[in-house]
Amino acid sequence: MQPFFAQRFAKVEPSFIREILKVAMNPDVISFAGGLPNPAFFPHEQLAVASTKVLQNHSNGALQYAATEGFAPLRQYIADRYFKQYGMQVSPDNILITNGSQQALDLLGKVLVNEGDNLIIEEPGYLGAIQALSVYQPNFQGVALNDDGLDLAELDTLLAEPNHARMLYGVTNFQNPTGLSYSLENRQAVAERLIKHDVLMIEDNPYGELRFEGEHLPPIAKLAPENVVLLGSFSKVVVPSFRLGWMLMPDWLCQKVTIAKQASDLHTNGFVQQVLHSYLQENDLDEHIDRIRTVYGRQKVAMENALLKYCPGIEFTRPEGGMFLWLKLPKHINAMELFDVAIKENVAFVPGQPFYVRPDILNSARLSYAGADEATIEEGIKRLGRVISQVL
Repeated sequence: MQPFFAQRFAKVEPSFIREILKVAMNPDVISFAGGLPNPAFFPHEQLAVASTKVLQNHSNGALQYAATEGFAPLRQYIADRYFKQYGMQVSPDNILITNGSQQALDLLGKVLVNEGDNLIIEEPGYLGAIQALSVYQPNFQGVALNDDGLDLAELDTLLAEPNHARMLYGVTNFQNPTGLSYSLENRQAVAERLIKHDVLMIEDNPYGELRFEGEHLPPIAKLAPENVVLLGSFSKVVVPSFRLGWMLMPDWLCQKVTIAKQASDLHTNGFVQQVLHSYLQENDLDEHIDRIRTVYGRQKVAMENALLKYCPGIEFTRPEGGMFLWLKLPKHINAMELFDVAIKENVAFVPGQPFYVRPDILNSARLSYAGADEATIEEGIKRLGRVISQVL
């Protein structure tokens, strides 16, 4: 049956993380593999109230087909929040509601990527973006991610090429998989290069609200608004199952992306959009996020302390927010092989290799601290330490 498949899917791999999660579903396994928000913070009761209110007061409109761009009051809420947080003057007309950030990546690939186009991506980079954009067969060009953001020397080398990439993808806050963030200086330098070389950046920001140390920094979209598409999501701060994300786009891109979404699904779930908006109107989102940040911050510290105790000598990032940290293992350790041993000891993580478009880097791993309490984190890292000792 092979002749039936489109050529563009020949090199698109299944999500490695999704496959790992199947293995980690064993209740005896302590899993640091999934990038799943902690369900203890899902606002069950408040969402039940919001759902009832929408059905009682707006049932006809909420259950009907909806506008492709999204529920207008929700788009206005997002625009107002950008002004409140960053002083950005944003029009709701430049915001498109999507089925999570993942659909935004797919739509941008449809509209902007031709087969063989160069596309710059940070390394290690978000696996979901690599998978989504791979469908459109770009030539990925990796740029190393340093402690303060993109390696500017590597970026300059790629942008100096005659047929340089016209698009760049990056997660500027608490990056997946490393937990690293771009410094203000790095953001400014990247913005300057976007403008100078006429490059469009996809700035993915699903974790930006989850800062528990340091100060919030402006998006690159504020520094170079005509050269950035800024992605956002409610999945990490309200609930992931609603699959509600958005794109903030420059004027020149809005029409084409809206047409692509019309062709894809007509519109994102209208009822869920209205339920979410009702919830946001009746509840304090900042207060809700503060509770998440407090707990994630404690869990992050617990993981750092456990790594120092049970995995001495292993390098790891120290994120100021988000859900992940990144291990750099000794060069001779293959994290894929380490994973096989770890599962036998009932602890799971994500090997780092799939996050690279240059897959010869084998000695790294991603851990998520978001879904486990401090005691579970200590026990899980203790098991991981035993595994690393065995392999060493």
